[in-house]
Amino acid sequence: MKHALVLRHLAFEDLGVLAHILPDYGFDAIYHEVGVGPLPVAEIAACDLLIALGGPIGVHEIEDYPFLREEVAAIGARLRAGKPTLGVCLGAQMMAAALGAPVAPGPGKEIGYAPLHLAPVANSPLAALEGAHVLHWHGDAFGLPEGAVSLASTPLCPHQAFTLGSHALALQFHAEAEPEGFESWLIGHTCELGMVGIKPGELRRQALVHGAATARAGTKMFRSWLDGIFS
Repeated sequence: MKHALVLRHLAFEDLGVLAHILPDYGFDAIYHEVGVGPLPVAEIAACDLLIALGGPIGVHEIEDYPFLREEVAAIGARLRAGKPTLGVCLGAQMMAAALGAPVAPGPGKEIGYAPLHLAPVANSPLAALEGAHVLHWHGDAFGLPEGAVSLASTPLCPHQAFTLGSHALALQFHAEAEPEGFESWLIGHTCELGMVGIKPGELRRQALVHGAATARAGTKMFRSWLDGIFS
């Protein structure tokens, strides 16, 4: 089987729908819990697919979380080698930073299910998300790396996704999230929700309305991207 290494920063921000998809492409997925033990730099370089997941910290918080420096550097080396890499939220921000783009707090937080404005890019892997309300959960934003193609935006975030060649896809939002696990997000991020005055019940209502459809659209989107590399 092919080897997918998954860099996880929070237990409940996991592969989601990707866990059901990856075996169809011949992958076994192995989680590395970032911050628990040394970063597997050699495995990051050698795996068939790297997936860097989300988390509540920011790339700019290197002084508080020194492992970020090594993680960004390892991701950058992989990207420069042209190896398949997928980043979600924090993972996407690390990809942008590794490619020299700025990453910093944005003008406001985006938390909840909301649509994207998809860029008119031919054969965009995000085409399946047309009309979908994806899950947003971030306060930071990234610039567009040199040579990358911006795929989507929102009013607060001009770059919600980008591709670099055919091997790298960075997503600021969470198309992988499954509604069955959403309550864990509400529990795990309770402090952040309290700080910004968002009631869990409102997000729970949004997940009930949009969660299943988003998961279906996300599944199609990830399959489209993986088809372009591994089929």
